Amino acid sequence: MSINELINQSEGRRLEFKGELPTNSDLAKTVVAFANDAGGEIYIGINDNPRQIIGLSEEELPRIEEQISNLIYDRCYPIILPEVSFLTIEDKHLIKVCIYRGSMPPYYLKDKGKLKGTYIRVGSTNKLADETIIAELERRRRNISFDSEVVMDKSADELDISGLKLLYKEKTGEDLNIQVLRKLELVKTEQDKEYPTKALLLFSDDNLRNSMFPNAKVECARFKGTGTEEFLDQKSIIVHIGLQAEETYNFVLRHINKAANIEGVYTVSRWEYPVKAIREIIRNAIVHRDYSLTGKDVKVAIYDDMVEITSPGLLPPSIDYSAMESRQSDARNKVIAPVFKRLGIIDQWGNGLKMVAEEMKSYPEIDLCWKEVGLSFQVQFIKKNYQENTNMEDSADNERRPAQSTTQSTTQSTTQYTTQKLTEAQNMILSYLREHPEATRADLNSHIEGITVDGIKYNLARLQELGLLKRVGSKRYGYWVVLGE
Repeated sequence: MSINELINQSEGRRLEFKGELPTNSDLAKTVVAFANDAGGEIYIGINDNPRQIIGLSEEELPRIEEQISNLIYDRCYPIILPEVSFLTIEDKHLIKVCIYRGSMPPYYLKDKGKLKGTYIRVGSTNKLADETIIAELERRRRNISFDSEVVMDKSADELDISGLKLLYKEKTGEDLNIQVLRKLELVKTEQDKEYPTKALLLFSDDNLRNSMFPNAKVECARFKGTGTEEFLDQKSIIVHIGLQAEETYNFVLRHINKAANIEGVYTVSRWEYPVKAIREIIRNAIVHRDYSLTGKDVKVAIYDDMVEITSPGLLPPSIDYSAMESRQSDARNKVIAPVFKRLGIIDQWGNGLKMVAEEMKSYPEIDLCWKEVGLSFQVQFIKKNYQENTNMEDSADNERRPAQSTTQSTTQSTTQYTTQKLTEAQNMILSYLREHPEATRADLNSHIEGITVDGIKYNLARLQELGLLKRVGSKRYGYWVVLGE
């Protein structure tokens, strides 16, 4: 990347601009934060806001270089060795300070100490690390993962893993015996007794999981419109992590549309979103989330204009979403990831992002956006020109509504097309009302899993708007008629 291209980028996790040499503490914080994370580059002689190359005095370059090196050596610990170089652009002189990802984290300010002087990079800012983050940095130095640590509150044979055993048998055809648990590092021996690792606890149905990891769950929501003011449906997925991805995926399918397109003499169904890509991102959100972060859960939000998936924990430093078509793999959870691979839920060798990139090519009307939000990683599947598409759909719906003189065959064809566009929840409601026309909202809510009372109310109204459902009689003594049958 040329310097001109780089200057047009925003400050972020690996990039910072300074018009002049910053104060000692500001520079040291940035250096420490870069070393604790993915590394980064500091360009001195470029203002950030507004972005402008102002340059440095050529005579001052050697002195500033020495000042930077001395400052980093004196103020940062463990030792950080920067790479300092001079650049010239538009006849103006700059200094580039390159900080590499450190191998001995946590790095911190000497005069503040580890607890008060450790910084990490969050977006374009330096954030003081708390004890949880410091502990994660120390695990990285020792090359161990949070999920591999032993839990000594219960022995391995006391932990309820009945659900995992059934799932493992179903997916692999093998029994999950103690030998397999040892091989997968789901149990470890301490003081001549076998104890579960945190990974096994997360896969368990034991009450201990709920007390130690109350946020090891997925919160799903379908909102009305494009904001979060009104819920249409919501669900907390609190099963063990081996089942969470599929339940979450099914929630998404219930709340997105599937349309029918005519190709030649065939009718081809197509989801409005790239569902294989969404499924992969959901799986990654659960497998690679940072379970050490307390108070954070995976969130899946569905709006009229997008599907959004948010996972606790920043993107691992070695993964680059902008190069999705290359095979990339870096498991934060070194015990959980191989178990998911064994269950056939993920591909260990990094084909997931490549598959996402491939499917997105078939959905030019959808934008894939990703960003780091605080200490979380967020992926969005956004409908391009949402407002315009909505107007077009409204117009098309009006055209598809037959006039009174329209033949019966045309009416049936139109209804079949409209039904193909319904969400799974709406199709389930129609199916139930065909068999139980006198059903109430409460009946529907109790018989259709995963839909709230408000969701039932919204979907009934939507089906009536589409001309697929009609209420006959009063609310108390009336009945439903499914139209177009």
